[in-house]
Amino acid sequence: VQLQASGGGLVQAGGSLGLSCAASGLTFSRYNIGWFRQAPGKEREYVAAITWSGFNTYYVDSVKGRFTISRDNAKNTAYLQMNSLKPEDTAVYYCAAGKSLSYYQRDYDYWGQGTQVTVSS
Repeated sequence: VQLQASGGGLVQAGGSLGLSCAASGLTFSRYNIGWFRQAPGKEREYVAAITWSGFNTYYVDSVKGRFTISRDNAKNTAYLQMNSLKPEDTAVYYCAAGKSLSYYQRDYDYWGQGTQVTVSS
């Protein structure tokens, strides 16, 4: 099983970035997908999650209205569109797949390698 996160980069505050999470080696449509992030010196934290069907999405309060999680099961890919980015969004972003929909990292079975997002002020 492999999850490949990509799309990170350097952007100015107020800008946008779109992350992708390409999955292989698993039946993607049977897994819920979560995005997490880890800022320098901080614990990894939950950002957003989407159910296997894509019908339900959930966000941490700090990104509501700015980030959008989505998925395309035909392409085995999940996405995180990030708008109105702030310097505090700077972190390594990870995608994860799990059978349980959860904001707890322990409930996810597979993890991507992370992609760096840096927001300059």
